[in-house]
Amino acid sequence: MRRATARDAKRLTRLVRGSRAYEAPYAAMVAGYRVGPDYIEAHRVFAAVATADDRVLGFYSLVLAPPELDLMFVANDAQGLGIGRLLVAHMREQARAAGLDRVLVVSHPPAEGFYRSMGAVRTGTVPARPPAVAWDRPELVFQVSPTV
Repeated sequence: MRRATARDAKRLTRLVRGSRAYEAPYAAMVAGYRVGPDYIEAHRVFAAVATADDRVLGFYSLVLAPPELDLMFVANDAQGLGIGRLLVAHMREQARAAGLDRVLVVSHPPAEGFYRSMGAVRTGTVPARPPAVAWDRPELVFQVSPTV
């Protein structure tokens, strides 16, 4: 796991746009989406990388104010390898180190089960905002335990 840099922007953008989780009815949400160098520098963006070739297997973005897991993607060919669990665990550590007690997640509907399996609790629903987001999305919260 390493902090993403501005040089990773194109790779992170490709990962978002190529995500099979956003095919068919969800494709409009990521069509044209861009993870820019400015975004990476403004937020805590971390990438899980393969050490042999520095290939990005997944990444997340933690926004501190207000506390939110803004982005989290795992490469299609890395699904099922525990990368998502690694990303969530790392995000919780970063949130704890930043003094946060909770982190909001507005989830892609098919990802709700994953977040719940990682300990997030559903707190509500964020209504659709057409044309970019044409479906309601689950709102969840990760509680972050204080450092002991």
